[in-house]
Amino acid sequence: MLTIVVIAKECVAGRVKTRLHPPLTLEQAAEVAAASLADTLEFVSSLPADRRVIAFAGTQLPSEAHGFDVIPQVEGDLDVRLGAVFDAVEGPMILIGMDTPQLTREHLDYVLGDWSSDAATGPDAWFGPASDGGWWGLALREPTGDVLRGVPMSRDDTGALQLASLGAAGLRVGFLPEVNDVDTYQDALEVAALAPGTRFAQALSAIPVTPALTA
Repeated sequence: MLTIVVIAKECVAGRVKTRLHPPLTLEQAAEVAAASLADTLEFVSSLPADRRVIAFAGTQLPSEAHGFDVIPQVEGDLDVRLGAVFDAVEGPMILIGMDTPQLTREHLDYVLGDWSSDAATGPDAWFGPASDGGWWGLALREPTGDVLRGVPMSRDDTGALQLASLGAAGLRVGFLPEVNDVDTYQDALEVAALAPGTRFAQALSAIPVTPALTA
């Protein structure tokens, strides 16, 4: 039984993707974030899973979350919030964020396969590194927030520190493909180029940006 979790927050101006400002306004950054979240939820809806969950911070769920179970995010730093999500799920699970709208099924092939049944020799965890030094996806055969709490997040060494935590817990780790998540405007342009048919790419391309502000 596989659970796929999307961790997300309500796309309110000034609360999401603030590093896209400038060149985007905070309102435009929220629009782009909402498009990315919609892409992610529709993508997850298309995957074979026994349960789909949105770990949500906010009050107004997006319409694309129909059919998802909802886990409200707890208060605290990101490592605490992530840890609480892993504590709340039983059985094999993968958590992904709302800022990788370029994901395809191939990125998750190993997790969607039979890894969860090969307890003797297969991975206990699958780790998806991000190109900025963080991570975009984490799967655990036996979910526990203990491997996340205390790991500093949103740093260029977060991925290395998370891997060290998994290793310290004695887990065998497999690796998913490295991808670029969306933090900066340049990231957004690169991701949109990889997935031009997404809502994210369309929302980004619809926003006029002064070239000098993108330098």
